[in-house]
Amino acid sequence: MLFSGKLRYSAVFLTCMATGAPLPACAAVSDPLAFETTRGGQAVGQAPMPGREGMVVTAQDIASHVGADILARGGNAVDAAVAVGYAMAVVYPAAGNIGGGGFMTLRTPDGHVTFLDFREHAPGAATPDMYLDGSGHVIAGASTKGWRAVAIPGTVAGMEEVHGRWGRLPRADVMAPAIALARDGFILKASDVDLLRTSTAAFAKDPYASKIFLHADGTPLAVGEKLVQSDLARTLERIARDGARAFYEGPIAKEIVKSSTKGGGILSRRDFASYHTRMMAPLSCDYRGYHIDTAPPPSGGGVALCEMLNILSGYDMHALGLHTAASVQREVEAMRHAYADRQDLGDPAFVTNPVAHLTDPAYARQIRQYLPLNHAVPSASLHPGNAGGEKEETTHYSIADRDGMAVAVTYTLNGWFGAGVVAGRTGIVMNDEMDDFSSQPGAPNMFGIVGSVANAIAPGKTPLSSMAPTIVSRAGQPVMVLGSPGGSRIPTIVLSVLTGMVDYGLDVQQAVDLPRIHEQWQPDVVQVEKGALSPAVERTLTREGYTIEEHAPWGVAESILAGGPRIGRAGQARYYGGADMRHQSGAAVGE
Repeated sequence: MLFSGKLRYSAVFLTCMATGAPLPACAAVSDPLAFETTRGGQAVGQAPMPGREGMVVTAQDIASHVGADILARGGNAVDAAVAVGYAMAVVYPAAGNIGGGGFMTLRTPDGHVTFLDFREHAPGAATPDMYLDGSGHVIAGASTKGWRAVAIPGTVAGMEEVHGRWGRLPRADVMAPAIALARDGFILKASDVDLLRTSTAAFAKDPYASKIFLHADGTPLAVGEKLVQSDLARTLERIARDGARAFYEGPIAKEIVKSSTKGGGILSRRDFASYHTRMMAPLSCDYRGYHIDTAPPPSGGGVALCEMLNILSGYDMHALGLHTAASVQREVEAMRHAYADRQDLGDPAFVTNPVAHLTDPAYARQIRQYLPLNHAVPSASLHPGNAGGEKEETTHYSIADRDGMAVAVTYTLNGWFGAGVVAGRTGIVMNDEMDDFSSQPGAPNMFGIVGSVANAIAPGKTPLSSMAPTIVSRAGQPVMVLGSPGGSRIPTIVLSVLTGMVDYGLDVQQAVDLPRIHEQWQPDVVQVEKGALSPAVERTLTREGYTIEEHAPWGVAESILAGGPRIGRAGQARYYGGADMRHQSGAAVGE
Protein backbone atom coordinates (compact mmCIF):
# COMPACT_ATOMS: atom_id res chain seq x y z
CA MET A 1 0.00 0.00 0.00
CA LEU A 2 1.22 3.51 -0.82
CA PHE A 3 2.38 5.35 2.31
CA SER A 4 0.52 2.94 4.58
CA GLY A 5 3.45 1.76 6.68
CA LYS A 6 3.14 2.47 10.39
CA LEU A 7 6.33 4.14 11.59
CA ARG A 8 6.75 4.65 15.32
CA TYR A 9 9.30 4.97 18.08
CA SER A 10 9.45 2.44 20.88
CA ALA A 11 7.17 3.50 23.75
CA VAL A 12 10.12 3.64 26.17
CA PHE A 13 12.11 5.94 23.92
CA LEU A 14 9.12 8.25 23.36
CA THR A 15 8.74 8.54 27.13
CA CYS A 16 12.40 9.47 27.40
CA MET A 17 12.09 12.06 24.64
CA ALA A 18 8.96 13.53 26.21
CA THR A 19 11.04 14.63 29.19
CA GLY A 20 13.06 16.85 26.85
CA ALA A 21 16.20 14.84 27.58
CA PRO A 22 18.95 14.98 24.92
CA LEU A 23 20.06 11.92 23.04
CA PRO A 24 22.87 10.91 25.44
CA ALA A 25 20.33 10.62 28.26
CA CYS A 26 18.15 8.34 26.13
CA ALA A 27 20.95 6.40 24.45
CA ALA A 28 20.75 3.52 26.90
CA VAL A 29 17.22 2.74 25.78
CA SER A 30 17.24 -0.56 23.90
CA ASP A 31 16.29 -0.12 20.24
CA PRO A 32 15.38 3.57 20.60
CA LEU A 33 14.03 3.60 17.08
CA ALA A 34 12.20 0.30 17.11
CA PHE A 35 10.24 1.08 13.98
CA GLU A 36 7.77 -1.35 12.57
CA THR A 37 5.98 -1.50 9.27
CA THR A 38 2.86 -3.37 8.32
CA ARG A 39 2.62 -5.64 5.33
CA GLY A 40 -0.74 -7.24 4.85
CA GLY A 41 -1.69 -6.15 8.35
CA GLN A 42 1.22 -7.99 9.97
CA ALA A 43 3.83 -5.96 11.84
CA VAL A 44 7.36 -6.63 10.66
CA GLY A 45 10.46 -5.32 12.41
CA GLN A 46 13.16 -3.90 10.15
CA ALA A 47 16.93 -4.15 10.32
CA PRO A 48 19.54 -3.01 7.79
CA MET A 49 19.88 -5.47 4.92
CA PRO A 50 23.45 -6.84 4.60
CA GLY A 51 25.20 -7.24 1.28
CA ARG A 52 28.40 -9.27 1.27
CA GLU A 53 29.82 -7.66 -1.88
CA GLY A 54 27.18 -5.31 -3.25
CA MET A 55 23.87 -3.60 -2.52
CA VAL A 56 20.90 -2.35 -4.53
CA VAL A 57 18.11 -0.31 -2.93
CA THR A 58 15.13 0.83 -5.00
CA ALA A 59 11.45 1.67 -4.57
CA GLN A 60 10.39 -1.52 -6.40
CA ASP A 61 11.52 -4.94 -5.18
CA ILE A 62 11.56 -6.49 -8.69
CA ALA A 63 13.95 -3.78 -9.85
CA SER A 64 16.13 -4.28 -6.76
CA HIS A 65 16.47 -7.98 -7.58
CA VAL A 66 17.25 -7.13 -11.22
CA GLY A 67 20.14 -4.93 -10.09
CA ALA A 68 21.46 -7.46 -7.59
CA ASP A 69 21.35 -10.19 -10.24
CA ILE A 70 23.40 -8.03 -12.62
CA LEU A 71 26.01 -7.59 -9.86
CA ALA A 72 26.03 -11.35 -9.20
CA ARG A 73 26.64 -11.99 -12.90
CA GLY A 74 29.80 -9.89 -12.88
CA GLY A 75 28.36 -6.51 -13.75
CA ASN A 76 29.49 -3.41 -11.94
CA ALA A 77 27.40 -0.70 -10.25
CA VAL A 78 26.90 1.14 -13.57
CA ASP A 79 25.62 -2.02 -15.27
CA ALA A 80 23.23 -2.52 -12.36
CA ALA A 81 22.15 1.13 -12.41
CA VAL A 82 21.31 0.97 -16.11
CA ALA A 83 19.48 -2.35 -15.69
CA VAL A 84 17.50 -0.90 -12.78
CA GLY A 85 16.75 2.32 -14.69
CA TYR A 86 15.21 0.43 -17.60
CA ALA A 87 13.47 -2.10 -15.34
CA MET A 88 11.88 0.68 -13.27
CA ALA A 89 10.37 2.06 -16.50
CA VAL A 90 8.46 -1.22 -16.69
CA VAL A 91 7.64 -2.15 -13.09
CA TYR A 92 7.39 1.36 -11.60
CA PRO A 93 5.85 3.30 -14.50
CA ALA A 94 4.50 6.03 -12.23
CA ALA A 95 8.03 7.48 -11.87
CA GLY A 96 10.54 5.05 -13.38
CA ASN A 97 10.88 6.01 -16.98
CA ILE A 98 12.44 6.37 -20.37
CA GLY A 99 10.09 9.27 -21.05
CA GLY A 100 11.60 11.53 -18.38
CA GLY A 101 15.02 12.41 -17.05
CA GLY A 102 17.13 12.92 -13.96
CA PHE A 103 20.52 13.15 -12.27
CA MET A 104 23.23 10.65 -11.38
CA THR A 105 26.18 10.95 -9.00
CA LEU A 106 28.80 8.29 -9.74
CA ARG A 107 31.95 7.37 -7.82
CA THR A 108 34.49 5.12 -9.56
CA PRO A 109 36.66 2.66 -7.61
CA ASP A 110 39.64 5.03 -7.80
CA GLY A 111 37.65 7.72 -5.98
CA HIS A 112 36.80 9.96 -8.93
CA VAL A 113 33.27 11.41 -8.68
CA THR A 114 31.23 12.56 -11.66
CA PHE A 115 27.79 14.13 -11.87
CA LEU A 116 25.61 13.40 -14.90
CA ASP A 117 22.75 15.70 -15.84
CA PHE A 118 20.29 13.82 -18.04
CA ARG A 119 17.41 16.10 -17.14
CA GLU A 120 14.77 17.04 -19.72
CA HIS A 121 15.15 20.11 -21.97
CA ALA A 122 12.49 22.60 -23.01
CA PRO A 123 11.46 22.17 -26.68
CA GLY A 124 12.77 24.64 -29.24
CA ALA A 125 9.30 26.15 -29.66
CA ALA A 126 8.88 26.83 -25.92
CA THR A 127 8.30 30.41 -24.78
CA PRO A 128 8.32 32.09 -21.34
CA ASP A 129 4.58 32.86 -21.53
CA MET A 130 3.36 29.61 -23.07
CA TYR A 131 1.24 28.74 -20.04
CA LEU A 132 -0.32 32.20 -19.57
CA ASP A 133 -3.67 33.42 -20.87
CA GLY A 134 -4.26 36.73 -22.60
CA SER A 135 -4.45 38.49 -19.23
CA GLY A 136 -1.12 37.12 -18.07
CA HIS A 137 -2.58 34.56 -15.67
CA VAL A 138 -1.39 30.95 -15.43
CA ILE A 139 -3.74 28.54 -17.22
CA ALA A 140 -4.61 25.80 -14.72
CA GLY A 141 -3.24 22.40 -15.74
CA ALA A 142 -1.56 23.64 -18.91
CA SER A 143 1.94 22.79 -17.66
CA THR A 144 0.99 19.49 -16.00
CA LYS A 145 -1.36 17.53 -18.26
CA GLY A 146 -1.27 16.71 -21.92
CA TRP A 147 1.35 17.04 -24.62
CA ARG A 148 2.10 20.76 -24.12
CA ALA A 149 3.50 19.84 -20.69
CA VAL A 150 6.11 17.45 -22.13
CA ALA A 151 9.82 18.29 -22.27
CA ILE A 152 12.49 16.41 -24.27
CA PRO A 153 13.32 13.19 -22.35
CA GLY A 154 16.89 12.49 -21.23
CA THR A 155 16.82 9.10 -19.52
CA VAL A 156 17.88 6.98 -22.51
CA ALA A 157 20.74 9.36 -23.33
CA GLY A 158 21.86 9.30 -19.69
CA MET A 159 21.75 5.52 -19.36
CA GLU A 160 23.59 5.03 -22.63
CA GLU A 161 26.21 7.66 -21.74
CA VAL A 162 27.24 6.06 -18.44
CA HIS A 163 27.01 2.52 -19.76
CA GLY A 164 29.21 3.37 -22.72
CA ARG A 165 31.85 4.90 -20.44
CA TRP A 166 31.84 2.62 -17.42
CA GLY A 167 29.67 -0.42 -18.09
CA ARG A 168 31.19 -3.88 -18.15
CA LEU A 169 28.43 -6.10 -19.56
CA PRO A 170 26.92 -5.76 -23.06
CA ARG A 171 23.93 -3.45 -23.40
CA ALA A 172 21.73 -6.37 -24.45
CA ASP A 173 22.49 -8.16 -21.19
CA VAL A 174 21.67 -5.23 -18.90
CA MET A 175 18.45 -4.46 -20.79
CA ALA A 176 17.27 -8.07 -21.07
CA PRO A 177 15.45 -8.09 -17.69
CA ALA A 178 13.43 -4.96 -18.54
CA ILE A 179 12.51 -6.34 -21.95
CA ALA A 180 11.34 -9.64 -20.45
CA LEU A 181 9.30 -7.88 -17.76
CA ALA A 182 7.57 -5.71 -20.37
CA ARG A 183 7.00 -8.56 -22.83
CA ASP A 184 5.90 -11.25 -20.37
CA GLY A 185 4.41 -8.99 -17.71
CA PHE A 186 4.59 -9.05 -13.94
CA ILE A 187 2.01 -9.66 -11.22
CA LEU A 188 0.67 -6.49 -9.62
CA LYS A 189 0.92 -6.07 -5.85
CA ALA A 190 -1.24 -3.75 -3.77
CA SER A 191 1.42 -1.00 -3.89
CA ASP A 192 1.54 -1.23 -7.70
CA VAL A 193 -2.23 -0.96 -7.98
CA ASP A 194 -2.32 1.99 -5.59
CA LEU A 195 0.01 3.89 -7.91
CA LEU A 196 -1.96 2.95 -11.03
CA ARG A 197 -5.18 4.19 -9.46
CA THR A 198 -3.72 7.66 -8.86
CA SER A 199 -4.07 8.22 -12.61
CA THR A 200 -7.16 6.26 -13.68
CA ALA A 201 -8.89 9.42 -14.91
CA ALA A 202 -5.85 10.49 -16.94
CA PHE A 203 -5.50 7.03 -18.49
CA ALA A 204 -9.14 7.12 -19.57
CA LYS A 205 -8.49 10.28 -21.62
CA ASP A 206 -5.56 8.79 -23.55
CA PRO A 207 -6.29 5.81 -25.83
CA TYR A 208 -2.77 4.39 -25.66
CA ALA A 209 -2.53 4.73 -21.87
CA SER A 210 -5.96 3.19 -21.34
CA LYS A 211 -5.02 0.22 -23.52
CA ILE A 212 -2.04 -0.49 -21.24
CA PHE A 213 -3.27 0.41 -17.77
CA LEU A 214 -7.05 -0.14 -17.86
CA HIS A 215 -9.40 -2.98 -18.77
CA ALA A 216 -11.41 -2.70 -21.98
CA ASP A 217 -14.41 -1.44 -19.97
CA GLY A 218 -12.31 1.34 -18.41
CA THR A 219 -11.96 -0.22 -14.97
CA PRO A 220 -8.50 -0.23 -13.32
CA LEU A 221 -6.29 -3.28 -13.01
CA ALA A 222 -6.47 -5.23 -9.75
CA VAL A 223 -4.08 -6.93 -7.36
CA GLY A 224 -2.95 -10.30 -8.72
CA GLU A 225 -3.45 -9.36 -12.37
CA LYS A 226 -0.56 -9.20 -14.80
CA LEU A 227 0.61 -5.95 -16.40
CA VAL A 228 1.93 -6.66 -19.90
CA GLN A 229 3.47 -3.83 -21.96
CA SER A 230 4.12 -5.25 -25.43
CA ASP A 231 4.72 -1.91 -27.16
CA LEU A 232 7.23 -0.89 -24.51
CA ALA A 233 9.01 -4.24 -24.91
CA ARG A 234 9.49 -3.56 -28.62
CA THR A 235 10.76 -0.05 -27.86
CA LEU A 236 13.28 -1.41 -25.37
CA GLU A 237 14.39 -4.03 -27.90
CA ARG A 238 15.15 -1.26 -30.41
CA ILE A 239 17.22 0.61 -27.81
CA ALA A 240 19.05 -2.59 -26.85
CA ARG A 241 19.96 -3.10 -30.49
CA ASP A 242 20.77 0.46 -31.60
CA GLY A 243 21.38 2.44 -28.40
CA ALA A 244 20.43 6.09 -27.90
CA ARG A 245 20.30 6.61 -31.69
CA ALA A 246 17.11 4.52 -31.81
CA PHE A 247 15.42 6.85 -29.35
CA TYR A 248 16.63 10.25 -30.56
CA GLU A 249 17.03 9.75 -34.31
CA GLY A 250 15.01 6.70 -35.30
CA PRO A 251 11.43 5.46 -35.32
CA ILE A 252 10.91 6.04 -31.58
CA ALA A 253 11.53 9.79 -31.90
CA LYS A 254 9.32 9.87 -34.99
CA GLU A 255 6.42 8.24 -33.16
CA ILE A 256 6.80 10.50 -30.10
CA VAL A 257 6.80 13.66 -32.24
CA LYS A 258 3.83 12.38 -34.26
CA SER A 259 1.86 11.79 -31.05
CA SER A 260 2.88 15.19 -29.69
CA THR A 261 1.71 17.00 -32.83
CA LYS A 262 -1.58 15.11 -32.84
CA GLY A 263 -2.10 15.97 -29.16
CA GLY A 264 -1.35 19.69 -29.52
CA GLY A 265 2.23 19.50 -28.28
CA ILE A 266 5.32 21.29 -29.60
CA LEU A 267 8.02 18.59 -29.72
CA SER A 268 10.03 18.32 -32.94
CA ARG A 269 12.50 15.89 -34.52
CA ARG A 270 15.15 18.61 -34.23
CA ASP A 271 14.57 18.73 -30.44
CA PHE A 272 15.36 15.04 -30.17
CA ALA A 273 18.36 15.15 -32.51
CA SER A 274 19.90 18.03 -30.53
CA TYR A 275 19.39 16.59 -27.04
CA HIS A 276 22.62 16.09 -25.05
CA THR A 277 23.59 15.10 -21.53
CA ARG A 278 26.10 17.02 -19.39
CA MET A 279 28.98 15.54 -17.44
CA MET A 280 29.75 17.96 -14.62
CA ALA A 281 31.83 18.20 -11.48
CA PRO A 282 29.70 17.39 -8.44
CA LEU A 283 28.97 20.00 -5.81
CA SER A 284 31.16 19.10 -2.82
CA CYS A 285 31.22 20.05 0.85
CA ASP A 286 32.43 18.54 4.13
CA TYR A 287 30.67 17.70 7.38
CA ARG A 288 32.42 16.43 10.52
CA GLY A 289 35.18 14.72 8.56
CA TYR A 290 32.90 13.33 5.85
CA HIS A 291 33.13 14.46 2.23
CA ILE A 292 29.81 14.97 0.46
CA ASP A 293 29.45 14.85 -3.34
CA THR A 294 26.02 15.91 -4.52
CA ALA A 295 24.09 17.69 -7.24
CA PRO A 296 25.18 21.11 -8.62
CA PRO A 297 22.84 23.41 -10.58
CA PRO A 298 20.61 22.86 -12.48
CA SER A 299 19.68 21.34 -9.14
CA GLY A 300 19.26 23.58 -6.14
CA GLY A 301 19.05 20.50 -3.92
CA GLY A 302 22.79 20.08 -3.44
CA VAL A 303 23.26 23.79 -2.74
CA ALA A 304 20.61 23.68 -0.01
CA LEU A 305 22.05 20.46 1.45
CA CYS A 306 25.59 21.83 1.70
CA GLU A 307 24.45 25.16 3.14
CA MET A 308 22.40 23.39 5.81
CA LEU A 309 25.31 21.11 6.70
CA ASN A 310 27.68 24.06 6.89
CA ILE A 311 25.36 25.88 9.29
CA LEU A 312 24.81 22.81 11.49
CA SER A 313 28.54 22.04 11.61
CA GLY A 314 28.92 24.88 14.11
CA TYR A 315 26.67 23.18 16.67
CA ASP A 316 27.22 19.99 18.68
CA MET A 317 24.09 18.28 17.40
CA HIS A 318 24.87 15.03 19.17
CA ALA A 319 25.00 16.78 22.52
CA LEU A 320 21.81 18.72 21.78
CA GLY A 321 20.03 15.42 21.16
CA LEU A 322 17.88 13.72 18.57
CA HIS A 323 14.71 15.73 17.88
CA THR A 324 14.93 17.78 21.06
CA ALA A 325 13.65 21.35 21.00
CA ALA A 326 17.21 22.68 20.79
CA SER A 327 18.32 20.45 17.92
CA VAL A 328 15.11 20.92 15.94
CA GLN A 329 15.38 24.70 16.38
CA ARG A 330 18.89 24.71 14.86
CA GLU A 331 17.83 22.41 12.04
CA VAL A 332 14.75 24.44 11.16
CA GLU A 333 16.68 27.71 11.04
CA ALA A 334 19.36 26.10 8.87
CA MET A 335 16.60 24.91 6.54
CA ARG A 336 14.91 28.31 6.47
CA HIS A 337 18.11 30.15 5.55
CA ALA A 338 19.18 27.60 2.95
CA TYR A 339 15.84 27.71 1.14
CA ALA A 340 15.61 31.49 1.29
CA ASP A 341 19.15 31.68 -0.10
CA ARG A 342 18.36 29.71 -3.24
CA GLN A 343 17.67 32.98 -5.04
CA ASP A 344 18.12 33.12 -8.79
CA LEU A 345 19.41 29.58 -9.21
CA GLY A 346 18.87 28.05 -12.63
CA ASP A 347 20.39 26.20 -15.55
CA PRO A 348 24.11 27.15 -15.53
CA ALA A 349 24.07 27.36 -19.32
CA PHE A 350 21.67 30.31 -19.01
CA VAL A 351 22.43 32.03 -15.66
CA THR A 352 25.36 32.60 -13.30
CA ASN A 353 24.71 30.85 -9.99
CA PRO A 354 26.20 32.10 -6.68
CA VAL A 355 27.09 28.55 -5.63
CA ALA A 356 30.54 29.32 -4.19
CA HIS A 357 29.10 31.98 -1.88
CA LEU A 358 26.10 29.95 -0.70
CA THR A 359 28.23 26.89 0.10
CA ASP A 360 31.15 28.76 1.69
CA PRO A 361 31.67 27.73 5.36
CA ALA A 362 32.57 31.36 6.11
CA TYR A 363 29.10 32.40 4.96
CA ALA A 364 27.57 29.75 7.24
CA ARG A 365 29.53 31.20 10.17
CA GLN A 366 28.05 34.61 9.42
CA ILE A 367 24.56 33.12 9.44
CA ARG A 368 25.15 31.43 12.81
CA GLN A 369 26.23 34.76 14.35
CA TYR A 370 22.74 36.14 13.80
CA LEU A 371 20.69 33.02 14.51
CA PRO A 372 18.68 33.10 17.74
CA LEU A 373 18.79 29.87 19.74
CA ASN A 374 15.42 30.13 21.43
CA HIS A 375 12.90 31.60 19.00
CA ALA A 376 11.85 31.50 15.36
CA VAL A 377 13.19 33.79 12.66
CA PRO A 378 10.27 35.28 10.66
CA SER A 379 10.58 34.07 7.07
CA ALA A 380 9.45 37.51 5.87
CA SER A 381 12.69 38.95 7.27
CA LEU A 382 14.77 36.92 4.80
CA HIS A 383 15.30 37.64 1.13
CA PRO A 384 13.06 35.72 -1.28
CA GLY A 385 14.44 32.50 -2.64
CA ASN A 386 13.37 29.95 -5.16
CA ALA A 387 12.82 26.56 -3.56
CA GLY A 388 11.77 24.82 -6.77
CA GLY A 389 8.18 23.69 -7.23
CA GLU A 390 8.68 20.23 -8.67
CA LYS A 391 6.38 17.37 -7.81
CA GLU A 392 7.15 14.88 -5.05
CA GLU A 393 6.37 11.88 -7.28
CA THR A 394 9.95 11.03 -8.24
CA THR A 395 12.05 7.95 -7.48
CA HIS A 396 15.59 7.32 -6.30
CA TYR A 397 17.84 4.27 -6.21
CA SER A 398 21.27 3.60 -4.72
CA ILE A 399 23.81 0.95 -5.80
CA ALA A 400 27.29 -0.09 -4.65
CA ASP A 401 29.48 -2.93 -5.93
CA ARG A 402 32.36 -5.11 -4.73
CA ASP A 403 34.99 -2.78 -6.20
CA GLY A 404 33.77 0.29 -4.36
CA MET A 405 31.96 1.84 -7.31
CA ALA A 406 28.84 3.68 -6.12
CA VAL A 407 25.94 5.15 -8.07
CA ALA A 408 23.11 7.38 -6.80
CA VAL A 409 20.29 8.03 -9.28
CA THR A 410 17.23 10.24 -8.93
CA TYR A 411 15.03 10.34 -12.02
CA THR A 412 11.43 11.25 -12.68
CA LEU A 413 8.44 11.91 -14.88
CA ASN A 414 7.64 14.79 -12.46
CA GLY A 415 4.05 13.93 -11.39
CA TRP A 416 2.84 10.35 -11.09
CA PHE A 417 2.68 9.10 -14.70
CA GLY A 418 3.92 12.50 -15.90
CA ALA A 419 1.62 14.30 -18.30
CA GLY A 420 -0.77 11.33 -18.38
CA VAL A 421 -0.06 10.54 -22.02
CA VAL A 422 1.60 7.60 -23.76
CA ALA A 423 3.57 8.20 -26.97
CA GLY A 424 1.57 6.22 -29.48
CA ARG A 425 2.73 2.67 -30.05
CA THR A 426 6.03 3.18 -28.21
CA GLY A 427 4.45 2.36 -24.84
CA ILE A 428 6.40 5.25 -23.30
CA VAL A 429 4.76 7.30 -20.53
CA MET A 430 5.75 10.93 -21.08
CA ASN A 431 6.87 13.50 -18.51
CA ASP A 432 5.25 16.79 -17.46
CA GLU A 433 8.62 18.37 -16.69
CA MET A 434 7.73 21.77 -18.18
CA ASP A 435 5.89 22.40 -14.92
CA ASP A 436 9.26 22.64 -13.15
CA PHE A 437 9.94 25.95 -14.88
CA SER A 438 8.54 29.18 -13.49
CA SER A 439 5.39 29.72 -15.54
CA GLN A 440 5.03 33.21 -14.08
CA PRO A 441 8.29 34.45 -12.46
CA GLY A 442 7.78 36.41 -9.25
CA ALA A 443 4.47 34.82 -8.33
CA PRO A 444 4.04 32.00 -5.79
CA ASN A 445 2.83 28.63 -6.97
CA MET A 446 0.24 26.45 -5.22
CA PHE A 447 2.83 25.50 -2.58
CA GLY A 448 3.67 29.13 -1.78
CA ILE A 449 7.02 28.78 -3.57
CA VAL A 450 8.12 31.87 -5.47
CA GLY A 451 9.05 31.45 -9.12
CA SER A 452 12.39 32.84 -10.23
CA VAL A 453 13.29 34.70 -13.41
CA ALA A 454 16.40 32.49 -13.53
CA ASN A 455 14.09 29.48 -13.92
CA ALA A 456 11.90 31.00 -16.62
CA ILE A 457 11.11 28.89 -19.69
CA ALA A 458 13.54 29.11 -22.61
CA PRO A 459 14.22 26.82 -25.61
CA GLY A 460 16.73 24.09 -24.79
CA LYS A 461 16.83 25.02 -21.11
CA THR A 462 16.81 22.57 -18.19
CA PRO A 463 14.34 23.35 -15.40
CA LEU A 464 15.57 23.82 -11.85
CA SER A 465 15.28 20.77 -9.60
CA SER A 466 15.63 19.81 -5.96
CA MET A 467 16.92 16.31 -6.73
CA ALA A 468 20.12 15.53 -4.82
CA PRO A 469 21.63 12.08 -5.47
CA THR A 470 24.48 12.03 -2.97
CA ILE A 471 27.60 9.97 -2.22
CA VAL A 472 29.49 10.41 1.05
CA SER A 473 33.09 9.31 1.56
CA ARG A 474 35.74 9.44 4.26
CA ALA A 475 39.49 8.89 4.03
CA GLY A 476 39.13 8.07 0.35
CA GLN A 477 36.52 5.34 0.87
CA PRO A 478 32.79 5.43 0.05
CA VAL A 479 30.61 5.55 3.17
CA MET A 480 27.04 6.35 2.09
CA VAL A 481 24.93 6.35 -1.07
CA LEU A 482 21.63 8.15 -0.64
CA GLY A 483 18.91 10.34 -2.10
CA SER A 484 15.13 10.54 -2.26
CA PRO A 485 12.12 11.80 -4.14
CA GLY A 486 10.10 14.49 -2.43
CA GLY A 487 10.10 17.65 -4.55
CA SER A 488 11.25 20.66 -2.54
CA ARG A 489 11.65 18.40 0.52
CA ILE A 490 14.46 16.34 -1.03
CA PRO A 491 17.36 18.29 0.56
CA THR A 492 15.87 18.04 4.06
CA ILE A 493 15.20 14.31 3.59
CA VAL A 494 18.84 13.71 2.67
CA LEU A 495 19.88 15.94 5.58
CA SER A 496 17.79 13.86 8.00
CA VAL A 497 19.24 10.53 6.87
CA LEU A 498 22.84 11.80 6.77
CA THR A 499 22.79 13.53 10.18
CA GLY A 500 20.83 10.63 11.65
CA MET A 501 23.84 8.40 11.03
CA VAL A 502 26.66 10.93 11.55
CA ASP A 503 25.35 12.95 14.50
CA TYR A 504 22.99 10.58 16.27
CA GLY A 505 24.50 7.13 15.76
CA LEU A 506 21.47 5.57 14.06
CA ASP A 507 21.89 2.56 11.83
CA VAL A 508 21.05 3.07 8.18
CA GLN A 509 17.53 1.66 8.47
CA GLN A 510 16.75 3.75 11.55
CA ALA A 511 18.02 6.86 9.79
CA VAL A 512 15.80 6.14 6.79
CA ASP A 513 12.80 5.48 9.03
CA LEU A 514 13.33 8.53 11.25
CA PRO A 515 10.19 10.74 11.13
CA ARG A 516 11.00 13.82 9.09
CA ILE A 517 10.99 17.57 9.67
CA HIS A 518 10.90 20.21 6.94
CA GLU A 519 10.94 24.00 6.60
CA GLN A 520 11.38 25.72 3.24
CA TRP A 521 11.23 29.47 3.98
CA GLN A 522 7.76 29.87 2.44
CA PRO A 523 5.19 28.98 3.61
CA ASP A 524 6.39 29.91 7.12
CA VAL A 525 5.52 26.61 8.82
CA VAL A 526 7.43 23.60 10.11
CA GLN A 527 6.13 20.42 8.51
CA VAL A 528 6.52 17.20 10.50
CA GLU A 529 5.65 13.56 10.10
CA LYS A 530 3.66 11.93 12.87
CA GLY A 531 5.95 10.99 15.76
CA ALA A 532 8.73 13.36 14.76
CA LEU A 533 8.26 15.53 17.86
CA SER A 534 7.33 14.57 21.37
CA PRO A 535 4.48 16.58 22.93
CA ALA A 536 6.95 18.39 25.20
CA VAL A 537 9.19 19.38 22.29
CA GLU A 538 6.23 20.55 20.23
CA ARG A 539 4.98 22.72 23.11
CA THR A 540 8.43 24.29 23.52
CA LEU A 541 8.78 25.06 19.82
CA THR A 542 5.28 26.52 19.69
CA ARG A 543 6.14 28.86 22.58
CA GLU A 544 9.26 29.91 20.66
CA GLY A 545 7.11 31.05 17.73
CA TYR A 546 7.13 28.04 15.40
CA THR A 547 3.96 26.90 13.64
CA ILE A 548 3.93 23.09 13.51
CA GLU A 549 1.89 21.23 10.88
CA GLU A 550 1.64 17.44 10.77
CA HIS A 551 1.74 15.94 7.28
CA ALA A 552 1.42 12.47 5.79
CA PRO A 553 4.77 10.66 5.41
CA TRP A 554 6.92 11.91 2.55
CA GLY A 555 9.99 10.81 0.58
CA VAL A 556 11.49 7.39 -0.16
CA ALA A 557 15.12 7.62 0.95
CA GLU A 558 16.73 4.47 -0.44
CA SER A 559 20.17 4.41 1.24
CA ILE A 560 23.37 2.39 1.63
CA LEU A 561 25.99 2.47 4.39
CA ALA A 562 29.39 0.83 3.91
CA GLY A 563 31.34 -1.05 6.56
CA GLY A 564 28.65 -1.79 9.10
CA PRO A 565 24.98 -1.28 9.96
CA ARG A 566 25.89 2.01 11.63
CA ILE A 567 28.93 4.28 11.63
CA GLY A 568 31.62 3.01 13.99
CA ARG A 569 30.18 -0.49 14.24
CA ALA A 570 31.85 -2.93 11.89
CA GLY A 571 29.69 -5.62 10.36
CA GLN A 572 30.30 -8.94 8.65
CA ALA A 573 29.04 -7.60 5.32
CA ARG A 574 30.57 -4.88 3.18
CA TYR A 575 27.31 -2.94 2.71
CA TYR A 576 24.07 -2.41 4.59
CA GLY A 577 20.92 -1.16 2.87
CA GLY A 578 17.97 0.76 4.23
CA ALA A 579 14.77 0.56 2.17
CA ASP A 580 12.21 3.26 2.91
CA MET A 581 8.92 1.58 3.71
CA ARG A 582 6.93 4.76 3.39
CA HIS A 583 6.29 3.17 0.02
CA GLN A 584 6.08 -0.55 0.59
CA SER A 585 6.99 -1.91 -2.81
CA GLY A 586 10.70 -1.23 -2.33
CA ALA A 587 13.54 -3.44 -1.16
CA ALA A 588 17.21 -3.49 -0.27
CA VAL A 589 18.83 -6.52 -1.92
CA GLY A 590 22.40 -7.54 -1.21
CA GLU A 591 24.74 -9.43 -3.48
